[in-house]
Amino acid sequence: MGSLRNDALKANSLFNLNPLDPEEFRRQGHMIIDFLADYYRDIEKFPVRSQVQPGYLRKRLPESAPYNPESIETILQDVQNEIVPGITHWQSPNYFVYFLSSGSIAGFLGEILSTGFNVVGFNWMSSPAATELESIVMDWFGKMLKLPNSFLFSGNGGGVLQGTTCEAILCTLTASRDQMLNKIGRDNIGKLVVYGSDQTHCTLQKAAQIAGINPKNFRAVITNKSTEFGLSPIALDAAIHADLEAGLVPLFLCATVGTTSTTAVDPISPLCDIAKEYGIWVHIDAAYAGSACICPEFRHFIDGVEKADSFSLNAHKCFFTTLDCCCLWVKDPSALVKALSTNPEYLRNKATEARQVIDYKDWQIALSRRFRSLKLWMVIRSYGVANLRNYLRSHVKMAKQFEVLLVADNRFEVVVPRTFAMVCFRVAPSAMGITFKDETKANELNTKLLESMNMSGKVYMTHAVVGGVYMIRFTVGATLTEERHVSAAWKVVQEHTNTILNSYQ
Repeated sequence: MGSLRNDALKANSLFNLNPLDPEEFRRQGHMIIDFLADYYRDIEKFPVRSQVQPGYLRKRLPESAPYNPESIETILQDVQNEIVPGITHWQSPNYFVYFLSSGSIAGFLGEILSTGFNVVGFNWMSSPAATELESIVMDWFGKMLKLPNSFLFSGNGGGVLQGTTCEAILCTLTASRDQMLNKIGRDNIGKLVVYGSDQTHCTLQKAAQIAGINPKNFRAVITNKSTEFGLSPIALDAAIHADLEAGLVPLFLCATVGTTSTTAVDPISPLCDIAKEYGIWVHIDAAYAGSACICPEFRHFIDGVEKADSFSLNAHKCFFTTLDCCCLWVKDPSALVKALSTNPEYLRNKATEARQVIDYKDWQIALSRRFRSLKLWMVIRSYGVANLRNYLRSHVKMAKQFEVLLVADNRFEVVVPRTFAMVCFRVAPSAMGITFKDETKANELNTKLLESMNMSGKVYMTHAVVGGVYMIRFTVGATLTEERHVSAAWKVVQEHTNTILNSYQ
């Protein structure tokens, strides 16, 4: 017992501090900001894609947690030595992968404010500012996009900040499911059908599974090059007719503005016209490209949105707002509330009972929620609409720059038309002296080219396969990317292409 007492006394002396001491918070906070500022200053020195092997970190860190406290200096040194090597640098100006998660000073500091306040804003009463700022900033953003008034609070619609598109689609799919089942009976859930295309993000299929849709009733309608891999209204109509003849119930359509593989745009207006004939809920997933639609020259890509039931985009992709921040607008918030609300006694309050306020807990899956609107509010205020438009335009301009370089070299081909800030390209079969029908060899070469470039650490890109063609995706969107980085990336492409083509001679 004496040994235990001595251990306890020793631990108390080592941990005689307040975990929220203001001055210590100030000291350590300055250190973290300095660390991150240095990281961004030096970010080009790191290989873009982490070069470590699976399991590397377990070999470097202790097997057990420390018994006694360690200093922030020691911890930050371990971050530098052990964690940074295992990071793929999403904010690197040479990161051209997936869809970017762009950052900004305003986004980062808004996140710090949100985390610092650490409120759990599940309803209005739990933190009125969190709820009210969210409703205001969502109306701001909706007006920037020129969404119809029916999606804004002033028009009896409204917006909510979700974590990700998966959550947004799951919430709207659940709302549409319950609306339909209230009409046809809950025993008929096995008849409900969900529609997308073969280019729709896998998020839709995941949401359908969670919502209890029979996996056999998930329709990924085939697209092709003739429609630039957008969903054909004719093909959708045929799929719906086939399901009706089979005694099934069409429920939900997810149309996409900016698909993951190619940034294809589904024709919103005609798709909505068909869906509305059958009472289908239409959700528009503009996770990637939606932000660009604050620019007048891109707004036409969401023409027809007034016919949809819900619309979402990810501000954490191209809108300089840190992960996570998915913006969801709905025409009928009551559909979400009816499907997702719970009202236990311990959350009852006068404001809610009087129906004077929004309780965002009823617009989402979880009960608890973060103060996400702070960072979005700070981004919009710090940069203004004019600058935000110009930043987004600069990404498209740099993608065009890369596209021009590709087109000028007849060894390459742009596989699908560029729409926004992503170029899909490959080394053409003709450059290898093989026929265009022999896609296998072409796919193998482009696979090797991509891996060779990524292994260099100088750039990072990813791939997609559409219509049996393996292509390399070059996405511009990192906040720090400049024209010189695009030129440098092109040189990397050329150098590695030369090496690989020489090996085919």
